Amino acid sequence: QFRYGVFRTSRNHHQMATAGTEILVKRYLPEKPEPFYQTYELRFQEDLTVLDALNIIKDEQDPTLTFRWSCRMGICGSCGAMVNGKPVLMCETYLRDISPVSRNGVRREITVEPLRNFPIVKDLVVDIDDGMEKFRQAMPYMDFAKNSQNELKENLQTPREREKLSQTSQCIKCMLCYSACPVYGLDKKFIGPAAGALAYRYQADTREPKSEKKKRTDRMSNKDGVWKCSFVGECSTVCPKKVDPALALQRLKVMGAMRIVGL
Repeated sequence: QFRYGVFRTSRNHHQMATAGTEILVKRYLPEKPEPFYQTYELRFQEDLTVLDALNIIKDEQDPTLTFRWSCRMGICGSCGAMVNGKPVLMCETYLRDISPVSRNGVRREITVEPLRNFPIVKDLVVDIDDGMEKFRQAMPYMDFAKNSQNELKENLQTPREREKLSQTSQCIKCMLCYSACPVYGLDKKFIGPAAGALAYRYQADTREPKSEKKKRTDRMSNKDGVWKCSFVGECSTVCPKKVDPALALQRLKVMGAMRIVGL
């Protein structure tokens, strides 16, 4: 039922539901000049995530509500959004953790907005093409060493060497770090945190010849590269996979400095 701009659920919605809440969604329709907020009332179970809540709203109240999602397991990185002002994966964010129950049994209002620092396509869907282009600039590939006959040779790697790549290999390209990064918010030419972490993952890989690593170091050390990072650290705070892109960027700075002095 729609009434005064608020969608209300039916009385028989979820017999096992507990307290009710209001979800305030920032919406943008291409045919309208400005974004606007729309309130949805929902009763939910204790184990509902923000993504579950939006799917209930879309299925039962407002089929025009638009957002991205795929795996619902924190793997695909599709469902990133600003929830109560923080970049999160909606599938990993439980309503019970962000909206405590008040004395009258009503939960605090939850605000869901599109990720910051990206153009809005519609509602919670943003255009992440620029972020993806930054990944390409990081040269996320290796040119393996060849033998004297110009044939690819076997590239062995110890468990300890592989362990150095483990943390930065966990990135799921969710773009939460770009949404949290104040430098990228002000300067879209900045390579950004996730691309920096991706570049470091290949720089730290022992199977690639040093001559190829120098090319990546030079690219990441240009005027729009790692030196623009002011080490605020918010990218690492919001990362759902604990990749720590802020640390990766600082390590790339060290590599760039060593390259400058010829080490």
